[in-house]
Amino acid sequence: METSNPLLKRDGVFSPALELGQAMSLQGVINKTGLLLLLCLGAAAFSWAQPALTGVLLPVGLIGGLIACLVGTFKPTASPIAAPIYAALEGLCLGCISRLFEVRFPGIVVNAMLLTFGVLALMLMLYTTRTIRVTDRLVKGVLAATLAVFLVYLVDMVLHFFGIGVPFINQSGPAGIVISLVIVGIAAFNLLIDFAVIENGVGSGAPRYMEWYCSMALLVTLVWLYLELLRLLSKLRSRD
Repeated sequence: METSNPLLKRDGVFSPALELGQAMSLQGVINKTGLLLLLCLGAAAFSWAQPALTGVLLPVGLIGGLIACLVGTFKPTASPIAAPIYAALEGLCLGCISRLFEVRFPGIVVNAMLLTFGVLALMLMLYTTRTIRVTDRLVKGVLAATLAVFLVYLVDMVLHFFGIGVPFINQSGPAGIVISLVIVGIAAFNLLIDFAVIENGVGSGAPRYMEWYCSMALLVTLVWLYLELLRLLSKLRSRD
């Protein structure tokens, strides 16, 4: 099963465990995902409460989190160490970003968090009940859409250096809101695909350290979803 999440795409990461009893389990992934979420939320709360350190915590969290994620991606055996570090550093970054949104739009962070976990619960229900089946066609479509989104973001970031940007993507008009809704939907469908890949990993008897690897992959998707929901809500609030 393919996925657009880079942490779950690499060949061989789900090779069967060599020793009996050392395989990953679904409960293990759930437990470790919960732990990573707590680390992320705790770090976010800390950076939120340190507005004077935003100029330090934001780049440290952003760059450090990216490095930890890359280490875990290219060396899955290091994921038991890389995943908690990623969660903590990403939390520092998210706390700073969230506070900036909250200053301008009071209450937006709570709404974005509730929506994020609501979407997670909804997609998990849709997956477990097989209401939406993760087929190869669906995976390819979501992968193409995800790559397109990040390509647009990359182009937009480059254009900003020249004082311009991609039309509509950062605007609060109807077109900008529709674009954000579509991107939120793409992020949500990535959760479905991640669930399928994790289930396949458990079924194939992948090594236990892959529980950390998969938990970090889920957190990556959830962070993206949360940030997109913040963008969407901020656009809606800007119209008031």
